[in-house]
Amino acid sequence: MSKSRQLERLLVIDNLIRGVERQTTDTLAQRCEVSTRTLSADLDFLRDRFHAPLRYSKKEGWRYTDATWRLPSLPLAQGELFALTLGARMLQSYSGSVYQGVLQSAIDRLAERLPESIQVDLQQLAEERVHFRAGGEIRLDPDVWTRLLDANARSRRVWIRYFSPKKQTPTERYVDPYALDIYRASNPYLWGYCHLREEIRSFRVDRIRELKVLEETFERDPTFNLKEKLRDSFQYEVGGEPVDVVIDFDAETAPYITERTWHGTQTIEERPDGSIALRFTAAGLNDIKRWVLGYGKGAIARHPPELVAMLREETNAMSRQNESGKFER
Repeated sequence: MSKSRQLERLLVIDNLIRGVERQTTDTLAQRCEVSTRTLSADLDFLRDRFHAPLRYSKKEGWRYTDATWRLPSLPLAQGELFALTLGARMLQSYSGSVYQGVLQSAIDRLAERLPESIQVDLQQLAEERVHFRAGGEIRLDPDVWTRLLDANARSRRVWIRYFSPKKQTPTERYVDPYALDIYRASNPYLWGYCHLREEIRSFRVDRIRELKVLEETFERDPTFNLKEKLRDSFQYEVGGEPVDVVIDFDAETAPYITERTWHGTQTIEERPDGSIALRFTAAGLNDIKRWVLGYGKGAIARHPPELVAMLREETNAMSRQNESGKFER
């Protein structure tokens, strides 16, 4: 059992028991996202190791018979709290306000176990010495995200009103939420069975305008494997048959390519003049096209022919538009 995860659960359990809502072993297990067996072991740990004055009744659920009892100071190194603080700020920078309150509350409770001077030093370091930038911030509805997490955890069908920038018209759909995938730490996607299209599809969570969790439950398709589905994709475009891709980069651009792994199948051929050839096998030519365009004249697509044609058409259209000052349709 992970000690850090158990520590986190004990803090959550303690907070819930002190709250106004009635808590049973089942409700505590659901909130902590563990089995009732694991939760029961946590309660035993509180009683046996920390001598928590726990009592259960049908009317009140789990309660402390002595409201003044507190968890003992738990060992937490300065470096661990600093890492948690940075992690919280990083997540907040990507998810906006969705987790802001919860994260701050967790950090504050953990910080109480360190001397005040250390708390101040760590907070100052985290706020002044390390800065996070997420780029384009998404508008993620906290209510939609929270309900979606709940539906996914309990295998409950959802009704959504979904907006597609391509169609510009919201559609209503019933979806079985199979999994949540966060791409580049800032783009959350819902993967699930869409009853409108009768197939497994992905939906950008920030494009869900409205969501209702329904009473109906569902069984996940046992053949669905998200890692396998995303294995051949380049960035996030899925679908289509994987193709062999070859792109040349000049000597000035090459260092920016070789410093990263862009795809799991990639190989790089280095040439005497400093240029390189990047090769990989992937699906999703539209995302590849946009990626190559970002390197301007420093990149030349060699294969497949479809990608070469797409880039030629795109750059020609861009040239005409910049000459005329008008968008082509």
